[in-house]
Amino acid sequence: MYVCSCFGITEQQVKKHAEDGACTPRQIASACKAGTDCGSCVRRIQALLGRGTCPRRELADQGKPVLAEVTTLNRAA
Repeated sequence: MYVCSCFGITEQQVKKHAEDGACTPRQIASACKAGTDCGSCVRRIQALLGRGTCPRRELADQGKPVLAEVTTLNRAA
């Protein structure tokens, strides 16, 4: 099922990026552009990510950079 119609991003792709370390909608956007056009999918992305523990969430909450790490992970894959 598509989550982001603008860029053709599926639920499965969002879940894969989350498994690779993306913990926030912004990190998902950095990984695959979902949520960066019309924005209507951001709430669905948030729901998929849930409120569970995330190794990078603490860094994001502290305002520390985490997007470069997610991008690096995706390029290495």
